[in-house]
Parts: sequence; C-alpha cells; structure tokens
Amino acid sequence: MIAIGSDHGGFELKEALKKHFDEIGVAYEDFGCHDTNSIDYALIAKKVCGAITEGKCDKGILVCGTGIGMSMAANKFKGIRAAVCGDCFSAKFTRLHNDANVLCLGARVVGAGLATEIADLYINTPFEGGRHARRVAQITEIENGTF
Repeated sequence: MIAIGSDHGGFELKEALKKHFDEIGVAYEDFGCHDTNSIDYALIAKKVCGAITEGKCDKGILVCGTGIGMSMAANKFKGIRAAVCGDCFSAKFTRLHNDANVLCLGARVVGAGLATEIADLYINTPFEGGRHARRVAQITEIENGTF
C-alpha cells in the first residue's frame, strides 16, 4: 500500500496521481490534504512517514510545490529515505540503489503526465541490494549515530 499526501500546493497533482492509481489498481491511503486551503507540509509528511515507519504502508509519495520542503521534512523521520525526483532516471535509481521509501514530487516542477510515469517507476522498481545494501545500512548508521 502507498501512503500519499500533499500540501495545498501539491493537492491537484496528488489528486491526478490518485486517479491514475485507481485506473491501474494501485492501493493507496490518502493522508491529506483534501482541498487547496493552506496547510503546512510538515504535518502531512509526519502522517505519511508515520504510516511507513509503523508498517501500515510500504512506500509513500509526498507532493508540494517543489518537492523540496516535503523531502526535507520527511528525511527528519527515523527510517525514512525520501528523494525528490523530477525525472524517470532518478525515480528508478533512487529505488534500485538507495531503497528510497518516500518519493517527493514538485507540482510546480512536473506535470501530471510525467509525475505518473515517475510514480510508476518508483512503485514498481525493486531495491537491487548487493553493494547498495551496505551503503543504505550506512545511512541508517548515520541516523542512529553509530557511523
């Protein structure tokens, strides 16, 4: 299951992603926001990241104006590896090599067509493991203060 959320700046793109997921049968839970009224992105990042760290959802997608604010907030949560992606190559390799568990998108940076392609790659690309597992483990060690 995918946890999905946005602030007001990413609301319309989040809704387009949900429509796409409905069409292709991807299960998701929407953690807000639910309209274009102003809301702080950190509140939504907390909900989406909590769903992942609690095991309720496998991966997450966060949308704001640029994707940067959501990424900064999400990466403060233990166990979260969030990546802003504005192209398909980055989306594929953030899964293959970094085992990213949160994709951040910028609604003012990518349109709905590209965003759905990026999201599909992110969702469907497995972590490659191998030499990359050691590097991801080092990220966890940094997070835990043991690196």
